[in-house]
Amino acid sequence: MKALVLTGPRKLEIRDLPNPVPGPDEVVVDVKACGVCGTDIHLFEGQGGAFANEYPLIMGHEYAGIVSAAGENVRHVSIGDHVSIDPNLYCGVCEPCREGSVHFCERMTGYGTTKPGGFAEKSLVNARAVYKVPDSLPFEVAAMMEPVSCCLHGIDRSGIQPGSVVLVIGAGSIGQMMLMLALKAGAAKVVVFELDAAKREKAVSSGAAAAYGTDEASLANYRKDHPEPVSSVIECVGKKVTMELALRLASRQATIMLFGLAPQGERMDIFPFDDLFKKELTLTASFINPFVASRVIRLLQADAINMDQVITDRIPLSESVKIFTDSSYRKRGKIIVTPGV
Repeated sequence: MKALVLTGPRKLEIRDLPNPVPGPDEVVVDVKACGVCGTDIHLFEGQGGAFANEYPLIMGHEYAGIVSAAGENVRHVSIGDHVSIDPNLYCGVCEPCREGSVHFCERMTGYGTTKPGGFAEKSLVNARAVYKVPDSLPFEVAAMMEPVSCCLHGIDRSGIQPGSVVLVIGAGSIGQMMLMLALKAGAAKVVVFELDAAKREKAVSSGAAAAYGTDEASLANYRKDHPEPVSSVIECVGKKVTMELALRLASRQATIMLFGLAPQGERMDIFPFDDLFKKELTLTASFINPFVASRVIRLLQADAINMDQVITDRIPLSESVKIFTDSSYRKRGKIIVTPGV
């Protein structure tokens, strides 16, 4: 099989590798679609992701495909089934797992982050990581189970109630999904902040009440146009300036969700008296995607998230190196690698 292999920071190559053979509790998935995530970019740059990684590594943790082989103990899926992958595999026996906080597993492994993932024609995975999806669900949509799961966990922690006013900072693929999920969660109004004019326009077409830049004139216009209090601010960029903007925009007693993955070592300035105490803010974050995959599959099946507003490019595996070496791809929406093409 062919695979995109990360051999070191900023070093990628297409390799021919042996086809995987499943053990008793494993399946082989013929990968049909795999999304490119910001974590993949961090790994490519040598910055690391949620878990420590080693080289060589087949990245890609947002993927779907068809089961082509299954071990003797696998019962819940069969050869020929369409499946999505939840890449985070927890041990089930450490203290966090036994307390129900599996996303803090002390022995967590991750397909595409610590184990070979979906930027390959075939992927060997533990059957626990596999979720059957309807055959009618396009593979590129099924591959979005993982990022939507992360977003949904973030939404669950954002304090949104029916009638809430929500701000989303950053209108890339994650921001677009957060916008649509916030509306599904009951937000009466979602306002988006984004530097790129085309992404602002897309956000409005996805249901945002309005979209603004982040310069002072745009912020003044926002405050004039939308004077009502804000209950939740979801930051989807992971940069010092945007995280600090979230604090500025939050109303009294708002929840601030720092969802964007900031580089390790990134800092932000917080003035506890003015930013937190006087406004009684709740500052929180969201780590991966525990126990939401089945909910997400139902949302995707119901077409609750318009993936036409999220997915912008489809690149064959044979051409996938350019996604990482050509910086223009990072300014687009969600990019799908298609190993099965």
